[in-house]
This record gives sequence, structure tokens and C-alpha cells, in this order.
Amino acid sequence: MNKFFLNILYTLFLILLLSCQSVSEKIENTQNQEQKELSKWLDKPESELKNFYGQPDRIEFLDSRNRNYVYVTEKYRIKCIRKFEVNPKNMVVGFSSKNCF
Repeated sequence: MNKFFLNILYTLFLILLLSCQSVSEKIENTQNQEQKELSKWLDKPESELKNFYGQPDRIEFLDSRNRNYVYVTEKYRIKCIRKFEVNPKNMVVGFSSKNCF
């Protein structure tokens, strides 16, 4: 009886461990896809970015004279924040995203 209980416990632990791994793999794949999509905007004009995403939710001015266009969306009550760095020549030179999936 005791060995039976331990076998069940080991099996449940293994299932739990494998399911956690698959969730982290899905998150990593989604983040990689997000990075690929956002990297397409590098060296594109600000006007194309605004045509696609619309007006930014806010604009942050940086010390380097660049500015960040911040776009905030919400999915499942989780805020996705995308930032695109635009230089004085109105070209996208960088990006970042947080909680976007």
C-alpha cells in the first residue's frame, strides 16, 4: 500500500514538472515571436509606426533627444506595454515590450 501511494505521488510530481516546463516553453516562444515582429520596425519611419499602431498612449522624452512612443494594450487584465524609440530624424531605432503575448 505504501509503495502504491509513493508511485502515485511520483507520477503526479512528474506530471506537474512537465506541465510547468511546457508553459515556460510557450511563454519563451511567444516572447521570441514578439521580438521578431517588433524588430521589423527598426529603421522604419515614425509615420509608418503611427499608421499601424495609431497615436501612442504617451510619449517619453529621453536625454539623448530621442523619444519613446508608448503603446499600452490589455489582455486578460494584463497590461502589455510596447515602447518604440524614435530618433530626431523620425526613424525607429529601438523597441522593448513587457507582458505582451
